Amino acid sequence: MLRAKSILYNAFLTASIFISSCDKNIDEAPQDPNLVKNAIFESMQEWYYWNDQLPTVINTDSYGSNEELLYNLMYLQYDRWSYLTTKEAFEKAFTGQNAGHGFGFGLNSAGELFISFVYENSPAGQDGWQRGWQILEINGQPISVYETDGGYNFDLGESTPGISNSFTFKLPDGSTTTRTSIKDNYQANSVLHKEVIDQGGEKIGYWVYNSFKATADVSPTKSVEVEETLRYFEEANINELIIDLRYNGGGSVDVAEQIMNALVPAAADGKLMYTNDFNPDKENLNDAYNFERTNNLTLDKLVVITSRGSASSSELLINCLKPYMEVTLVGEQTYGKPVGSFPLSSFNSVLDQNNVELVPITFAIANAAGEAEYYDGFPADILAADDPSINWGNLEDERLSAALSYLLYGNLSPSSRTKTLKSNWQMIDGFTGLQKEFPVY
Repeated sequence: MLRAKSILYNAFLTASIFISSCDKNIDEAPQDPNLVKNAIFESMQEWYYWNDQLPTVINTDSYGSNEELLYNLMYLQYDRWSYLTTKEAFEKAFTGQNAGHGFGFGLNSAGELFISFVYENSPAGQDGWQRGWQILEINGQPISVYETDGGYNFDLGESTPGISNSFTFKLPDGSTTTRTSIKDNYQANSVLHKEVIDQGGEKIGYWVYNSFKATADVSPTKSVEVEETLRYFEEANINELIIDLRYNGGGSVDVAEQIMNALVPAAADGKLMYTNDFNPDKENLNDAYNFERTNNLTLDKLVVITSRGSASSSELLINCLKPYMEVTLVGEQTYGKPVGSFPLSSFNSVLDQNNVELVPITFAIANAAGEAEYYDGFPADILAADDPSINWGNLEDERLSAALSYLLYGNLSPSSRTKTLKSNWQMIDGFTGLQKEFPVY
């Protein structure tokens, strides 16, 4: 979850946060690696949300890398997200400029592995790969070879153009095919699917949204793709909406606000959206943000399809809309990330000159009802299993079917609350740092 506006206006696109109030003396890049480690520690002392849990002094010589230092500074009782990257990697990630094959993995209830989504312009997308293809082998090895304790390690190499991997698929018609994919740079689409479903006299929008990515070089920060999708639903005169965030690990708060301002009922226009809370040393930055309603959608309720892969800005959207409209979750419990971050290199010349982007947790967000600490995630109102063997929009998808049934028939059945789901490995479990927010292979 990346915070922007008055705190970080366009930070991930311009790396210019608070330049007017920061010392930006330009010196030669330091050669001593301990200078970078000291800069990380000093920045954490100043900005980290849990800075009261940090030691007062450290010996940077005792840490073999910047990553080791950061991990030992993190307040692990709550913090699963602070990370280090480069400025370029950070900026590219939040605008969907990826390098890789461009697809996701997912398990069905039988433990079989499938393609869960594909980015259109990626190498996989350009080769015609689709959600629902079963993965039988990777680089000539059966999937079982890649199993680890509690998950999978597919060892597909760095996210660098030129790296190739081969995959053997079983297609929905029962045939098999082996494809070799070479990683490359591509622009990721965040809208995986959209359609209007006419059922029971209702026009129900169905929107599969994969990540809260902003469009590069657009000011103020927003997603043109989201803007076009909202216009599509508005022109179709939908009266209900299902937004599918099952694989959405988060992204830009500005884009989340863009969506919330389009979905919130007219009666909430101008009312409190959320407040943010910094550490005590930065409490002068605490602020409140109100809804500024856009579009002409007339929704009084929203159904959100969720999973453990739904995190950060996905949960922000759920939490901020709940005080003003009925929000029903279908699927399984969300991840649990009620805190956010922004990059700190622009506040520290040593980090800036060494191309070290420190992105620690720096703030928490509460909705209009003061609800903030959802570290265990939001439980689903209607439990329904994921089945990546079924393509988007197919009514055999248990989660989509359950969402439609709720909108058409209303009541939650007792079984929807008592049903149990087998906890499967999910992609978000296989990544750390920046990639945890935007998991993709």
